[in-house]
Order: sequence, then C-alpha cells, then structure tokens
Amino acid sequence: MERMWLESSAAIGSHGLYRLASKLGPGIVGSSPAFECIVKQVESVAPTDSAVLIEGESGTGKELIARAIHSLSSRRNAPFIRLNCATIPAGLVERELFGHERVVSTGAFCSQVGRFELADKGTLFLDEIGELPLELQHKLVRVLQEQEFERLGSARTVRIDVRILTATNQDLAQRVRDRRFRPDLYYRLNVFPISLPPLRARSEDIPALVDYFVRKFSQGLNKPIDNIPPEAMKVLQLYDWPGNIRELQNCIERAVIMSWGPILRLLLTELKHLPKETSVEASDSLAEAERERIPQVRRETRGSRRVQRRRCPARITVDHTSRQDAQARDSSRRLPKGPTAPGRSVVGAKNRFRH
Repeated sequence: MERMWLESSAAIGSHGLYRLASKLGPGIVGSSPAFECIVKQVESVAPTDSAVLIEGESGTGKELIARAIHSLSSRRNAPFIRLNCATIPAGLVERELFGHERVVSTGAFCSQVGRFELADKGTLFLDEIGELPLELQHKLVRVLQEQEFERLGSARTVRIDVRILTATNQDLAQRVRDRRFRPDLYYRLNVFPISLPPLRARSEDIPALVDYFVRKFSQGLNKPIDNIPPEAMKVLQLYDWPGNIRELQNCIERAVIMSWGPILRLLLTELKHLPKETSVEASDSLAEAERERIPQVRRETRGSRRVQRRRCPARITVDHTSRQDAQARDSSRRLPKGPTAPGRSVVGAKNRFRH
C-alpha cells in the first residue's frame, strides 16, 4: 500500500512524559541526559558576557539556544540581533556588520547602521560563522578585542558594548587546520562551546518533542488531536532524522494537517530512511488496524443515519412530499389541457388538434 497510515487511541501528554524548559523559551523540550547537560550549560553561561560558540548539525536548534542565553542574561531587555553569514553575499557582509556612510563614489547614497550598532548593549548572534570571508575575520577579531570599529567610508570610531554568540554546523577546528578560518578568531569565539547532539543521538526526547509539536499545531489549526499511536511513536524513534528537529517538526505539522478526529495519523512513506523490518512491521500493524476500523466506521455511519431520522422526521416528510408534488407536476404536463369530449380518446384529440 503506497499510503501507509497509523492510528490508535493511546493518549499522549501524560505527566512526566517531557520537560518543557520554560525558562529557556518555547521549543526547547527534552528529558534525556544530553538535554539536561545542555540546560545546565545554558544556565551557567547565560549570566556572563562570555562569547559562546554553538556547534551542531543543521536543524538541531542552535538559534533557540542562542535566544535562550540572551533571555537569561542581564541583556534580556536589550536587542537580540541575528545575522546569517551564509545568506549574504561576501561583498555585502561587511556593510551588514559595520554599516557605511553616505559616499556617492561607492554607490552608497544614504548611511546605514550596521548590526553591531543595532546590537549595542545587547547580543549579536552570528549564525553560520564558518562562512565568514577570510578578509573580514581579522576585522572581527579587532571588534571582539577592542569593542570598536569604523563604518565603511568613515574615519570616526564607533564604540559599542555587544555580546557575541556564534553558531556553525561545520568543524571549525578542521577549518583552522585547513587555513580557511583564522585561529585567533576561533579561539576568541570558542570561549564557551556548546555542542548540540543530533536528534538520532537523543531518541528518548522524541516523544516529548512530538507531544509539543502536536499540541502546538493542533491549537494553531483548531484540531483537537490528543492521541498518538504507539506504533507510530516507535517508528519515529527508530528513524534517523537527517534533518533533526526541523524535519520532525515538519513531519508532525503535515500529520496534523492530514488528520481528522482526535487521533494523529502519520504518513510513513515520507520517512525515506526507515529500516525495512520497521516498514514491514508498521504495514502489518496498519492492516490489522484497518480490519478492525472499517466495520466500526460502517456501524457508526449506520447509527448516525438512524439518529438523523429520529431527530429530523419533519425534514424527511417534507422531502417525501416534495417528491410526490414533483411527480404530479410531471404527469400533468403529459396530459392535454382543457376538457375532452365524451367518447373521444386523448389520442384522437391530439390528432384532431394537428389537423
């Protein structure tokens, strides 16, 4: 069967199933030892002004951890400014970071405030720091050391008070050895490293994350889903999740959209890297569930029709009367208008009318 669905009536969201670290912000969910270690690291480094390097695969929640550090710090009421170094062309990164003055010769017809100035007294989060061009890394070292810089096209020094948080999905130490990342910048950024494990290394947190996302999307889509099949949860925990938490979130959102009733329905064919034995087991469970579910749906359908007849007898009578009136009108159209003379048939009257 191409579309494989799983459904059950096992409840989710019981007490003790997950820990929602509300102090760290929404979406940071888990109860595994790896998650507890991350929580302790965040709580330890947040009150300081130390630079933090957050490492982990794409989709592991690096920006959420950065925002949690900012929200727990003394700078929580100041701006949190984010810049993704991988999405901005190399020629524009310097302008985005440091800003520029109005210089017609360079094509800058108006002044621009850079991200460092916007983040003054607050936090600047540089995502994908490994993509920062080499020619800018030396200038960033000076900003981290002196807390000052000059805008492009200006000789005026701007002083700032900014905390730097960075994140990467690359091995910066290896890039340093390959001479693609400056070692002095690496050691200034790597004051307090936090390594986020991939989701496949903390599969015991998947029930908590699934519960969180089901509640989030069911409320947003106005669907009262509060049950999840144990077979589906087992499959989700066996899947390796190459896209990590982001992929799990998208999977649950699609399942909520495709579900009806209080039971979450999971489309297994979307999980491309399932072990074969898991797919076979899930198919067998599905077939058994369908054999039990189809008669139940038929009984519920028949029962609902009986209830409708009992609750709406007037509507049924009106519909029956309307059908009788329609049949009578059709019959009257087939008869000739006016009285027919005695002894003459209707056919004769029609023939006479033709002559």
